[in-house]
Amino acid sequence: MKSVHKIILVTAISAVFAGCATPRLNAGGEKVRVLAPDEVSSCRQLGKSNATVLDKVVGINRPIESMAEELETMGRNSAANMGGDTIVPLTVVENGSQSFIVYKCIDPQN
Repeated sequence: MKSVHKIILVTAISAVFAGCATPRLNAGGEKVRVLAPDEVSSCRQLGKSNATVLDKVVGINRPIESMAEELETMGRNSAANMGGDTIVPLTVVENGSQSFIVYKCIDPQN
């Protein structure tokens, strides 16, 4: 029975830590789109953004879907801070990290 209590405790602690660390879209990030590489041919590339989140909490691997969502949020926020309006994933999620290319697609000459 003690092992069941330990599992419940670890799960509860993981949920608390994961909830506290979840990034939120800022006002600018809400306006940033996520597109595929073939959709940005008329856009101006502004640079690259690297995002990193915890891939383990209390020694337990986090779900890839949760990490991908958080990384995308961080990428969108970063793009907005760079003056971009679009990101394209450059890499896949690996060890809690992902890179994005930041573009300006709406009025790219300005």
